[in-house]
Amino acid sequence: MPIQQPSNQIKLTNVSIVRLKKGGKRFEIACYKNKVQEWRTGVETNLDDVLQISNVFVNVSKGELAKSGDLQKAFGTTDVAEVVKEVLKKGEVQVGEKERDHDLSALRKEIATLVAEKCVDPATQRPYPVGMIEKAMAEAGFSVKQNKTAKSQVSECIKLLQTESNLPIQRARMRVRVTMPTTDSKRLRENITEGAEKVEDDETGQEEWEVVMLIDPSQFRIINEILQKECKGRGRIETMTFSATADT
Repeated sequence: MPIQQPSNQIKLTNVSIVRLKKGGKRFEIACYKNKVQEWRTGVETNLDDVLQISNVFVNVSKGELAKSGDLQKAFGTTDVAEVVKEVLKKGEVQVGEKERDHDLSALRKEIATLVAEKCVDPATQRPYPVGMIEKAMAEAGFSVKQNKTAKSQVSECIKLLQTESNLPIQRARMRVRVTMPTTDSKRLRENITEGAEKVEDDETGQEEWEVVMLIDPSQFRIINEILQKECKGRGRIETMTFSATADT
């Protein structure tokens, strides 16, 4: 339903309304779609590019502006810019049912795509198609959280797929290269390689020891901490492939 504006207001299109209830009153601002999330993540910093109208309303649809007294009582200021920032930060974006369903579907697809990039079939070490991941997500009862980014929901999704779906799945292994002085390798070799799923190359030179391994991503931090603590800056770990599959 299009938002009806009084004759003295410009007609709003492509609008997202952000609403905040505070001090017993409702406050709304009219923003450009997609700009609210960009503001919240720091991508957009210019309020003029976020707001369609630089005003605070009690009802955007009817063009009813908030009274200064209500702003002062609820926010402790009548400074519109300050009030707008708080509404942007804490308010809820009002979206229609169709738009919400579309956004959730797109977010679900994005999560499935990220999972497909990070995981493989344990038997073949090959990635699954995104469609197969989506089906497994539905089977496992994974619930997409609209207020969180796709990236932040990937770990939770993978854990649920591993426990609640019939799809055999594991995180793709990282291929890393670890190097350190040969003198240090004599006492640290076992600690470094014990977390590896597979050692692909192991060379000891006169000055330096180098090993290439496939590891679970969770091992990266552990190995790095060993290097920091024991090698005092003389050792290093490098990522060669983030998701090592049968194709790489």
